Amino acid sequence: MTGLEHAIVGLRQALGVPRRDDHWRRLVHRRIAAVADALRLEYSLPGDDSWLAPRELLLLRERERLTRRVTALGRAILESTDREPVRRQFDRLLRDLEHHRQRLNDLAYDTVALELGGSD
Repeated sequence: MTGLEHAIVGLRQALGVPRRDDHWRRLVHRRIAAVADALRLEYSLPGDDSWLAPRELLLLRERERLTRRVTALGRAILESTDREPVRRQFDRLLRDLEHHRQRLNDLAYDTVALELGGSD
C-alpha cells in the first residue's frame, strides 16, 4: 500500500467515526493533513520527453488542485458549524483522490510497459 492509499484509507475511517464532539474534527483534520503530505510525496515526474509526458503533466496539475482542496477542507473541518455540507465535500474529495491514485497506478504500469517493450 502506497502512502497516498494509506492516507486515503485513514481519512475514510476517520470520517466514519461517530461525530459527537471536537475529537472527530481534530481526528479528521490530522488525517486530511496526512493526505496532503502523501500528495506532496507520492509522485515526481521523471522529466523525459516520452509519450507519457502529457499524462504526467496532467497528473501534476491534478495533484496541485487536489492539494488546494485538501488544504481548504482542512480549514473548513475546524471552522464549520454545519458538518454535513463539509462531510459531502469530503465524500467527493475521497472519490477524486481514488481516481487520482488509479491514474497514478495506470501511469506507473504504462511506464514499466514502455521500458520493457510491452505489447499493445
